[in-house]
Amino acid sequence: MSTGAVGQAHPRLEGPEKVSGTARYAVEYPLDDVTYGWVVPAAAVRGRITRVDPEPALAAPGVLAVLHHGNAPRVSPDVDSELYLLQEPLVHYRGQFVAVVVAASIEAAREGARLVRIDYDTEPHSTVLTADHPGLYRPDQVNAGYPTDTAEGDFDAAFDAAEVQVDSTYRTPAYHNNPMEPHATTAQWHDGRLLVHDSNQGSTPVRTALAALFGIPEESVRVVNEHVGGGFGSKGSPKAAVVLAAMAARHVGRPVRLALTRQQLFGPIGYRTPTIQRVRLGADADGRIAAVCHDAISQSSQITEFAEQTAVYTRSMYAGPHRRTTHRLARLDVPTPFWMRAPGECPGAYALESAMDELATACGVDPVELRIRNEPTVDPDQGHPFSSRNLVACLTEGARRFGWAERNPRPCARREGQWMIGTGVAGSSYPARVRAATATATALPGGDFLVRINAADIGTGARTALWQVAADALDAPPERVRILVGDTDLPPAGVAGGSMGTSSWSWAVVRACQGLRDRIAHHTGELPADGLTVEASTRDEVRAQRPLSRYGYGAQFAEVRVDADTGEVRVSRLLGVFAVGRIVNPTTARSQLIGGMTMGLSMALHEEGVLDERYGDWVNHDLATYHITACADVERIEAYWLPEEDPDLNPCGVKGIGEIGIVGTAAAIANAVRHATGVRVRDLPIRLDKLIGASPLA
Repeated sequence: MSTGAVGQAHPRLEGPEKVSGTARYAVEYPLDDVTYGWVVPAAAVRGRITRVDPEPALAAPGVLAVLHHGNAPRVSPDVDSELYLLQEPLVHYRGQFVAVVVAASIEAAREGARLVRIDYDTEPHSTVLTADHPGLYRPDQVNAGYPTDTAEGDFDAAFDAAEVQVDSTYRTPAYHNNPMEPHATTAQWHDGRLLVHDSNQGSTPVRTALAALFGIPEESVRVVNEHVGGGFGSKGSPKAAVVLAAMAARHVGRPVRLALTRQQLFGPIGYRTPTIQRVRLGADADGRIAAVCHDAISQSSQITEFAEQTAVYTRSMYAGPHRRTTHRLARLDVPTPFWMRAPGECPGAYALESAMDELATACGVDPVELRIRNEPTVDPDQGHPFSSRNLVACLTEGARRFGWAERNPRPCARREGQWMIGTGVAGSSYPARVRAATATATALPGGDFLVRINAADIGTGARTALWQVAADALDAPPERVRILVGDTDLPPAGVAGGSMGTSSWSWAVVRACQGLRDRIAHHTGELPADGLTVEASTRDEVRAQRPLSRYGYGAQFAEVRVDADTGEVRVSRLLGVFAVGRIVNPTTARSQLIGGMTMGLSMALHEEGVLDERYGDWVNHDLATYHITACADVERIEAYWLPEEDPDLNPCGVKGIGEIGIVGTAAAIANAVRHATGVRVRDLPIRLDKLIGASPLA
């Protein structure tokens, strides 16, 4: 394959459309006779709807219909219980969508939703996760199909015999995805066929779900997601907006636009579960780990079991012969948690990488050196060789770039006026997955090429990367190549999630383009008017991959300053070095890595869903009260990557980069705060009240 386009920095192909406002998002496609939907959330935490009175809403000007469990179109109960909406009077959590108002204008729909009257019979509820919750149980498996618990050797005996022991509990709150474009859909029916423009991370599974829900063939459903304004995992599977819009459109016989409000995104579309994590490390005096145990507790809803794979990160990260990981779950009267950037690995890394820093302190070993001493030769969990593992290289290169050698290891040793200065480090890893996909490549008369694949560009620059891959695989000038993504009329492909989008889609694109080149080489005469097309699927190749442990790796370094009087924390510098295979586009790659690190900074210092257990709802459910990192919080941020060749990944040799940036960042910042102040914060976020008055800061 040529190397002309891949590896070159290039702006996003759709950039001009986005900055000029001509890029169409889910509720921006022009339509005649369009109507608007507005959801009505439940005001009860748990109970049963006893009465719905739509008359005040229907009397309002412009209101066309009020859909609820008594009159909504019926859908199949055999698809996904999260999508079984407006079908029964049960209320499982506060904020659950229990009605939809359809009106001629968005203002009328909103006013109509305010006027709908609903009565409930309520029941006692449980909404707070605790380490001793009576409902805790062991799920059959955790997210992504991982085993719930693992054990190697004899952890208890090895921990008891260890010279140095760390036994700490870490807590993370609920986090909320908050993409810039909310969950939004425009739905329309024509002659039994359904067309939706939907904001999602993969339109193929959305089409499958809609077809099953409404009992129609998949070929009767088309889902378009040409432009998506972010998702961070929350749009990784079909969600309420698309189902409710399709229901409403079928009910009123007209197109319906439905966009959730910012407040309505806090819960019903998923969030990162709170976690309670106990990490125990037993080591010799030199910091070599003999025993490691990671016990994780999280929550799910009464509707669906979603078990975050929090402790999975610990299974393969560092060496140690005696190992144990467990997951326990409580089913509460809350919305169902779901994927959020680096699910499992992100909160799990905060706990393990903080515990590693505590172990380094207890042993008197440099935190970078401690991680290097515990580098495994094979995957400690699976026993497989690593396809490539350059964590040590990330740590050493990051230390060099950061100036780590000049660090005084003693806490509270550096001060500039009222500011206490500290530095911290954390390792990070994320699986390098692939999924089967299909693509077509067409040679057109005149020398142009068209590549088609139902990938999803959720703002990551995926279409640009695939365009570069296609140009190289075709050995064609990039300007002669056009790529189409984001439409179920295109060849099917998986979601943009799990850091496996580009790695999966590029494989199919390469094979289609290679096949087209071979066909062109054997073609005689002029091309047909509609061109020459080759389709390729990677299903068999993906299935035939040999058993190896495939991961991307990184090391994040942070410098913080803490005001000794007020406890204010500022992150002066963030630096990450990553080993993530071949970089297709340095411009978009850097954007992904620094974006992930910025979200990790936000996790460390700002983000926290505050639950009011009386109402089972988050009190800070908007961006005025749910604090996120702003531009002023990111003073200096750097992302670098190592040249890494890994032939056991895919034809392009790429690993996913969308999630690894967030994985270790919060721990690096927490470790830096401890170095600056001597105060170890084990429950995020690191707020002023957790530092003020805490010894030895005062």
